[in-house]
Amino acid sequence: MPSKAIMECSSSSSSLVTRTYDVFVSFRGEDTRNNFTDFLFQALRRKGFHAFKDDADLKKGESIAPELQQAIEGSRIFIVVFSKNYASSTWCLRELAHICYFVAAPGRHILPIFYDVDPSDVRKQSGYFEKPFVELEERFREDNERMEEVQRWREALTQVANLSGWDIRNKPQYAGIEEVVQKVTDILGHKFSSLPNDNLVGMKFRVEELAKLLYSESSNDVRVFGITGMDGIGKTTLVRALYEGISHQYDFTCYIEDVNQIYGDSSTLGVQKQLLSHSLNEKCEEICNVSQGTYLIWKRLRGKKALIVLDNVDEVEQLKIFTGNRDTMLRDCLGRGSIIIIISRDEQILRIHEVDEVHQVQPLKDTEAVQLFCRHAFKANVIMNGFEKMTNEVLWHAQGHPFAIEILGSSLFGLSVSQWRSALAMLRENKSKKIMDLLRVSYEALDYTNKQIFLDISCFLHGYAVEHVVEILNFRGFYPEYGLQVLINKSLLIVEDGRIKMHRLLMDLGQSIVREISPKEPRNWSRVWSYKNLQNILSNNMPAENLECVVCEFALFKTTLRADGFSNMRHLKLLKLNYVEFSGSLDYLPSELGYLCWHGYPFKSLPPRFLPYKLVSLSLANSKIKQLWEDTKPLHNLKRLDLSSSEDLIKVPDLGEAINLEWLSLKNCTKIREIHPSIGLLRKLSYVTLEGCKSLIKLPHFEETQNLEILDLERCIKLEKIHPSIGLIRKLKFLNLKNCESLTMLPHFREDLNLEILNLEGCRKLGQINPSIHHLKKLTVLNLKGCKRLVSLPNSILCLNSLSYLNLSACSNLSYIQLLEKPRDEGHSKRPCIGEASLRSSIMKRWFKSPLHLFNSRKHKDSFSHLFPSPNFSCIRELDLSFCALLQIPDVIGNLHSLERLNLSGNSFCKLPNLKELSKLYRLVLRHCRQLKYLPELPSQTYLPSVIYERPWPTTESPVWVNAPEKPLLHFINSGLEVLNCPELVEIERERCTRMTVSWMIQILQAQRRIDPLSIPMNPKFSSVIPGSEIPRLFNHQEYSTLTRIDESPFGHDYVAAVFCVLFEARFKRGIVSSICPPKAKGKFNDSKISMVFDSDLAIADYVSDYLWILFLDTDEFIQYQYAPLYDEIVDLVGNDHYDIDVKKCGYRLIYDLDLELSNLTMMHGGNLPALKNDLLAIEDNK
Repeated sequence: MPSKAIMECSSSSSSLVTRTYDVFVSFRGEDTRNNFTDFLFQALRRKGFHAFKDDADLKKGESIAPELQQAIEGSRIFIVVFSKNYASSTWCLRELAHICYFVAAPGRHILPIFYDVDPSDVRKQSGYFEKPFVELEERFREDNERMEEVQRWREALTQVANLSGWDIRNKPQYAGIEEVVQKVTDILGHKFSSLPNDNLVGMKFRVEELAKLLYSESSNDVRVFGITGMDGIGKTTLVRALYEGISHQYDFTCYIEDVNQIYGDSSTLGVQKQLLSHSLNEKCEEICNVSQGTYLIWKRLRGKKALIVLDNVDEVEQLKIFTGNRDTMLRDCLGRGSIIIIISRDEQILRIHEVDEVHQVQPLKDTEAVQLFCRHAFKANVIMNGFEKMTNEVLWHAQGHPFAIEILGSSLFGLSVSQWRSALAMLRENKSKKIMDLLRVSYEALDYTNKQIFLDISCFLHGYAVEHVVEILNFRGFYPEYGLQVLINKSLLIVEDGRIKMHRLLMDLGQSIVREISPKEPRNWSRVWSYKNLQNILSNNMPAENLECVVCEFALFKTTLRADGFSNMRHLKLLKLNYVEFSGSLDYLPSELGYLCWHGYPFKSLPPRFLPYKLVSLSLANSKIKQLWEDTKPLHNLKRLDLSSSEDLIKVPDLGEAINLEWLSLKNCTKIREIHPSIGLLRKLSYVTLEGCKSLIKLPHFEETQNLEILDLERCIKLEKIHPSIGLIRKLKFLNLKNCESLTMLPHFREDLNLEILNLEGCRKLGQINPSIHHLKKLTVLNLKGCKRLVSLPNSILCLNSLSYLNLSACSNLSYIQLLEKPRDEGHSKRPCIGEASLRSSIMKRWFKSPLHLFNSRKHKDSFSHLFPSPNFSCIRELDLSFCALLQIPDVIGNLHSLERLNLSGNSFCKLPNLKELSKLYRLVLRHCRQLKYLPELPSQTYLPSVIYERPWPTTESPVWVNAPEKPLLHFINSGLEVLNCPELVEIERERCTRMTVSWMIQILQAQRRIDPLSIPMNPKFSSVIPGSEIPRLFNHQEYSTLTRIDESPFGHDYVAAVFCVLFEARFKRGIVSSICPPKAKGKFNDSKISMVFDSDLAIADYVSDYLWILFLDTDEFIQYQYAPLYDEIVDLVGNDHYDIDVKKCGYRLIYDLDLELSNLTMMHGGNLPALKNDLLAIEDNK
């Protein structure tokens, strides 16, 4: 949304950003300023490199001017021109020493040029370099500090003179300059010169990105690039800016505008004439035919390094500008390093022509859109007071489209606030003709079927999953597999995150086209997408013969519609309504209906005469329905049935005729007691959810549903047992029995079952696990959290070799758990489930309940010590043993080498074993370990897996008309250490905790960089909560406040991340802690929210302590725009009824790319490296 960008532009018209340079040149002005150095600067600029040229006034005084210091620190390459009088200038020497200090960082280079001096004289400070130093040492002999500085100057000269450079005393200056510029090019890559028009908003960055694409590979080949994007998005503007910036590098340049029109007027010959006119710098009227043009082009351009742009290519034939089958002739005849750019709105044309790369031009970013709009609407760079909200509305609709922003902005210039309101109200109903005419060009080029697909998407299919769109369009008879690709190729839609997306302006175009047939009579339209127009049709109660689709998401006003009006919609195929009141009774629905989605359906049943023989999807969620119909209906095409949250539903109909049913949801149908047995006969059924059916006491026999993959029975609280047939469904992957509070036993599982997830959390009456669980060879998740009556685990659990996640949290009755026997021989190692000893609890007296001892008994200590070298549980990646009343954790847990996350919260041990060998561990949680005195050794080396483990959960496809909720902006998996409410932790361990946490953070971040050195991976994100009373010195920006702000103005925007620390006091109150609304530490970055949640399910005693929250975020997570504001709110901690949180201090540090490239922590002690390398381990000094 542009709203944040609007606030930025409204509050400040500019931001201070440190300028960086490609090249910094150090030279003695009086020797070379007006000759060699000047020529060198010109050559660098011609190649597009940004070189710093100092002003003579800056080189005065005893210290380096801030401007020069920033230029040095912001440059990547340093060219040092040594001349006879170089050493006579203390300024040059001081500048050189400063360069040598900063060149230690990776990615920086020094290139020495020996202009008129011997390299040996520079290296040894002899010849022309001897006398200046004799004079300096004589001058400063009484000043030790200055003598040390002179010595650093000597060392700098020796260091640089030892580097490979250019001795140009005996060669032409131009030759030396060419070699130096080529070396700079080799290091930095090709650049383009400054844009001719700096007023082109957002263009500089885009041209740079396109230039990188063009020069990403060897310049020895002739390369062809395609530029595509929707009409008006800026394709021509972008390429024109690039063309003007790089054309000086080519022997021949040619920009042919509007190839489509030229080809239409004079076919291939016209395009050839344009090309030859550029090569001859005059018109080529003498060419009579294409053959002659082909010969002349070959003759004129052969071997030349050329830059050719063909703009607005609309057909493949327009690229056939030579005789015969010689489509690649232009590529063949041009010289090495040539580039051909083809601009087309149709990507398929580019693919057919086999271009090397295709670049899709993207809309403007939000801040760029605001800037462009302001220039046209206000003739300024900021928004005028009082226009912010209306500006936001315009930009939300324009969605970064430059042409639309310019047109809309210009049309509003000079108008008053009231005139703006009037204009925007008109634009909501009547779109800008200029914009619609531009966009309509692509639509008119489509054939009839693809036009219908375009209209369906623009009116109601935008944002839906691709597979659902394909299904609906197939039902409509529109051949979507081909048609959708055509629209994608023509930049009329995109696929993003598996969903069909269309630009808002294109949606406006489609809806305008539908309305054209009869602007004032919606009943004549083919599609209706608003309740206002639907009300018009139903209230008039007149025939709507053309109407095929009614898809209305949400009513913006409360209204009551006439139900009898549907009798006039005989050809209706799609009907979607949401929570609308109707008068009268519904006696008719058309039999043509294929998709019926009516959330909040207000009637008790469907019309008796309704024949749903074409129905594919029926969704009546949150309805008042009691039963669908009384008798059997023809349902041969029905694939999905959703009656979720229909609380009055008492009976599921006979679905025996629904032989193609795949998806069934009766979620939260709280009055259903039994399920019709016909459901167990549906062979294609793959998903069933009965979650929240609180009255359900019996399940049907699932004998025929062998394709069932997902069965969700969560919160079926009266269900005491599940039918044995469920244990025989071979394809079942997910069985969710969470909070089935009455469930006492599980079925027997067949041998070849494919079950991957078994969720038994909260099954409080479950007393045992069926030994047949060892048949679940593919089980990866076993959740037994809160199974409080569970006293033993079967020995057969040892066979679960694929298990990645095991949760035994709050299983406080399990006693003497022995997860693995010591293998007695090789055979046992290979077949671990052939152990004779069962896992059972000791017999205890009712009045003495022993806590769970995880391998705590001497009897089982030896067998446990052999646990982890064996193959069993070698795949465990997440282990949760929280609140199991453990008194001791054995040392051998440190051998779970696949373990990534470990939760031992709420137990009674006083220390933990060494975890140094768990190289994949990145998360350790120790909340409410009230006896814990000593912390474990954390991993000495961290190697993250290439794919971070996420607990699998079924990706259930919702009904076709239900859009999935938006994903949170900042959803991440936490890494790091959490030590919370551990009052017995000794003081020295609290101090050590901070050191370990920071050290572990560094390891995890470096491990992430090893996985993907080009970026900081989103997961796992480092977030730790640990005891501590002082923010470490690592955080060089600190303030006493409940929130702090990030001030990046001194640094520019070249940082890649930031690490934050919050010191707060937490007072834990007596009582049960709510896990529904836990306290959170909230952060806010440009509308992106983060939160750290402290949750627990058990009572905790009064306790007050100071904590540190350390959080690492990369820039993608809190800067959404290219130009971020100077100040961003970092963090604000809040509590709830069970926690009081008082923030005492906040701090942060910006992290640069170099800081994360360190491969060895000991490097941080190096003196010549940036300050962070010392600061990150500064806390080590306090040991």
